[in-house]
Amino acid sequence: MIDSEARVEYYDPNLNGGSLLDSVGNGLGEPLNVIISGTSSLSVLTDDGVLNFARAIGFSEECFNIHEGAPQTANLGDGKGWTNQLVELRQDYGNDGIGTCLESIIGGNHFRIWRQNGTLANSGALFFAVSKEEPFTEQHDIIPNGYNIGRDLLVAAASGDTEFDSVKYSTVAQNITGLLEPGAVGVNHNISTDGIVTLLTVTVL
Repeated sequence: MIDSEARVEYYDPNLNGGSLLDSVGNGLGEPLNVIISGTSSLSVLTDDGVLNFARAIGFSEECFNIHEGAPQTANLGDGKGWTNQLVELRQDYGNDGIGTCLESIIGGNHFRIWRQNGTLANSGALFFAVSKEEPFTEQHDIIPNGYNIGRDLLVAAASGDTEFDSVKYSTVAQNITGLLEPGAVGVNHNISTDGIVTLLTVTVL
């Protein structure tokens, strides 16, 4: 359960030994560059709720729910330590049924999700690691500047009014600095980032 007495947008993972870089398992990480605020509508912060919101902005589950490679881990400074991603969602090219199969072939945007809900920090906020990747023929490597580009594409799709399965959303975006160190130190693929994390506050209408 999310803290009910005083809902907060998020807690800074850095303050409790966490990081805004996840771990890909090789000593490097990918930026947690989008946060769904803990003050968003509570239904959005659930597993089913964030999936429906993701579909409203053009993402869905992986092709036939098949995932290659080990899950990435993140430490949100909430007392749970390094935990596996909840899910990975891919751009669906306008078809939430089979569109992610196309993304797996030609590349596109995708993101992983973690929830901040441990004993040290229980905001319920959802942290996304967003990046735009190359086609299958390029082993799904991240495109140049793919972390910033992926974030910006997701934020553009989410901002304003969206809808899926008769659920309507209104989303406000706010850029935050100081959570994520800009540059390429510790970043997977040695791809530099601008250090911006975008906070999305999502309201069900």
